[in-house]
Amino acid sequence: MNIGNIKINKPVCLAPMEDVTDMPFRLICKKLGADLVYTEFTSSEALIRSVRSAFHKITIRDEERPIGIQIFGGVPSSMEKAAQAIEQANPDFIDINAGCWVRNLVARGEGAGLLKDLKKFEKIIKSVVRAVKCPVTVKTRLGWDHENIVILEAAKMIEQAGAKALTVHCRTRMQGYKGKADWSWLEKIKKCISIPLIGNGDIVTPADAKKVFESGCDGVMIGRGAILNPWIFKQVKHFIETGEYLPEASFKDRIEMCMEHLELAIEFKGERRGVNEFKKHYAGYLREHPGVVKLRCELVQYKDPKKIFDRLKSLL
Repeated sequence: MNIGNIKINKPVCLAPMEDVTDMPFRLICKKLGADLVYTEFTSSEALIRSVRSAFHKITIRDEERPIGIQIFGGVPSSMEKAAQAIEQANPDFIDINAGCWVRNLVARGEGAGLLKDLKKFEKIIKSVVRAVKCPVTVKTRLGWDHENIVILEAAKMIEQAGAKALTVHCRTRMQGYKGKADWSWLEKIKKCISIPLIGNGDIVTPADAKKVFESGCDGVMIGRGAILNPWIFKQVKHFIETGEYLPEASFKDRIEMCMEHLELAIEFKGERRGVNEFKKHYAGYLREHPGVVKLRCELVQYKDPKKIFDRLKSLL
């Protein structure tokens, strides 16, 4: 699969997820085999207003490469200016979010709201492509609802507007994360475009990834499946290459990776914020422990990272 100078055979990608794919989590997933990673989605309006937290989201390190910075917005001129600001961070590519289903975004015509106005969607892509030198990609959904699935028309437009790759989450906006992702659309989409196609939605096992690749996709993107199991990238690649499943990560491996992840979170965000925002990751790392609920409740009470590390070490 080629995106500008990026050339990767059958990449397994980490999906952009708000409040999840910060730099510490991206570094962990990269270490565990993710080929492409994306930042959390960032507001174009916040970027052009130089909001500090927005620029913190798009801070990247060389060891994360190749990496894409994802932005969202509903005003072409704002997206253009935001893309120019982002290019100063030197990402490998810029990704346009046209898939977020959250109500307050779509009400402003942002995220998946763009699927209701393909003309504006097209203007936004062209504006961003025109504004930057790095490749521009797009992530979207099948359509607004089951009566308005527009992905085939949208996919052609996205390519013609200058995007260098397309990721499709195989649900509609109205589904959110409900129901089952419909991978049957991927083969149809692939026949419509010549740019790389990345399949997304409900890919939680190596067998899932294999089915998506068999639909003709050039890459697969894993989101929620990576939160509970960041080893999924390594497992998928091994299964694709050999047809065999890797053993699940041991409890010892999970505890050690949990501590490494927490150290990165504290380094990147500071002690107080790093400890507080890490709470959402305990359930995934500790899921093999028989007393996980009680243990998680204990850990989230600690504010001193030393107490957390001591308690995690005691589990070994």
